[in-house]
Amino acid sequence: MEIAILGLGCFWGPEIKFSKLDGVIKTEVGYCGGHNTETNYKEVCTGTTNHAEVVKLDFDPKVISYEKILEYFFEIHDPTTLNSQGPDFGTQYRSEIFYLNDQQKITAEKMIEKENVKLSGKVVTKTSLVKNYCPAEEYHQRYLEKR
Repeated sequence: MEIAILGLGCFWGPEIKFSKLDGVIKTEVGYCGGHNTETNYKEVCTGTTNHAEVVKLDFDPKVISYEKILEYFFEIHDPTTLNSQGPDFGTQYRSEIFYLNDQQKITAEKMIEKENVKLSGKVVTKTSLVKNYCPAEEYHQRYLEKR
C-alpha cells in the first residue's frame, strides 16, 4: 500500500473521482502544507494557516501507479490557475503535489514538466514534502455517520 496526497481545489469533487479509480483503496479529505500541526476548515479559510485542501489516497501500486494517479490529477483540475479552482479562490485551493519520499518527488516533477510542455509553460502546480497533514475531522465524522 502507498499514499498520495494531492491539493487540487475543493476536496469534495476530487475525493469522489479518485475513489472510483481501480487500485485506490481509501480516500480521506484533509489539509496539508500549513504552519500548524492541527487545523480545521474555519481556520484554513482565514488564509493564515497556509494549508491546502487535499485528498489523501491509499492505493495499491500493483493495480495503479503513482504516475497514473498524477496523470488523473492533471486531468480533473486546472493546473494553470493560481490559488483557485472554478468558483473557489484562496491559497487553500492551490494545485500542489505533496510527496512522501524522493521517488514521489522525482515522479511529480517529471509529470509537471510533461504538463508544462502541453500547456505552454503555464502550470503553477507546486511540489512540497508532506508537512502538517490534518484530516478534516469535522467532515470525516459526518461521512462516517452517513454510512
